[in-house]
Amino acid sequence: MKMNYQKVLDEILKETTAMQRKPKLLLHSCCAPCSTYVIEYLLSYFDISVLYYNPNIYPEEEYLKRKDEQIRLINEIKQDKYINIIDIEYEREKFEQIALGYEGEKEGGARCVRCFRFRMIRTAEIAKEKSYDYFCTTLTVSPHKNAEKINEIGELIQKEVGIKWLYSDFKKNEGYKKSIELSKKYDLYRQDYCGCEYSK
Repeated sequence: MKMNYQKVLDEILKETTAMQRKPKLLLHSCCAPCSTYVIEYLLSYFDISVLYYNPNIYPEEEYLKRKDEQIRLINEIKQDKYINIIDIEYEREKFEQIALGYEGEKEGGARCVRCFRFRMIRTAEIAKEKSYDYFCTTLTVSPHKNAEKINEIGELIQKEVGIKWLYSDFKKNEGYKKSIELSKKYDLYRQDYCGCEYSK
């Protein structure tokens, strides 16, 4: 039976409200527009650090443009909320290694699944190293991304790395629509392709 990830998330969020302190969440963000709704939704429940780790984005100028927009968004939001950003190396060559042999895959295929796992496991490792309570990704807000597959990957990584995965399907409750509205509010650059040269 297909799992209702929104229901699972609702249960986790209910548990966090009963805690003595807000749990710490390391949220992988694929881009500023996708992160808008997710951050707004989760800020009441978590102290959030956003990890901008997207070596798949091509070319580098596009990567930098998207990164700058993410930083700008965080700076606007953090004026009255606790939120910060972690920026790490581009590491383009690492993405090229995991994409090798999968260049011809269609969008949403095996190359994308490898890319999801690649970015999510790096998020989990940093979350574990820095003593976060949970790790998560904004990827499920997109109607073009398979939430079931992303949550399956997250669950496996949770076991491998030993850090709690925050289940999600952020496109539920009109999440994607709200992300578009918030992107307009913040006047964010919205890209017209996922990120890698193969999706372009």
